[in-house]
Amino acid sequence: MRQVNHNREVSGIKRLSRDNWWLVLALVIMVLLFISSSQTYKQQTSVPFLERWLANEPFKQLLSGISFKYVGQEVSIASSGYFKFIEFFIRKGAHFGSYFLIGLGGYMGYKNRIKQTGLTMIVVWLAATGYAALDEFHQSLTGGRTPLFQDVLLDATGALTAIILAWLFTKFWQHRSKKAA
Repeated sequence: MRQVNHNREVSGIKRLSRDNWWLVLALVIMVLLFISSSQTYKQQTSVPFLERWLANEPFKQLLSGISFKYVGQEVSIASSGYFKFIEFFIRKGAHFGSYFLIGLGGYMGYKNRIKQTGLTMIVVWLAATGYAALDEFHQSLTGGRTPLFQDVLLDATGALTAIILAWLFTKFWQHRSKKAA
């Protein structure tokens, strides 16, 4: 009987340790976002890199047909040029992706601490969304940056997507494990 309890304790420690690594992932992303928000657009633009590595402007003809409005401004190659157009998608992808990782790390890190799955999902999503709002506020204090509510929505969507996918994957994995046993 004592051996069983010891194995459960060791298993619990391993799970807690794994959970902590997920939280470390989320924290590292949050620190990187804070640093990024402290930089002006000029300090972090990827246009010079894109000009160097995409000098032949691949898929320009295909991408030239894409045009839409974001925050009341036209996003197209015609309005901003090829490299700024590509950078727009990189920057918005970084918004979605970084908050995806925060949502994933938060959910995986807290799912064993907060025993109610729905509550875990809501708390992690609200925390990620709140951090996104604070990050946009931080950008407002940085010269040459424009805080956007639409970016908070994009960030919140990235976090929510990760939380839902992690929950689905966890459910699938648990169901598969039960079938194998």
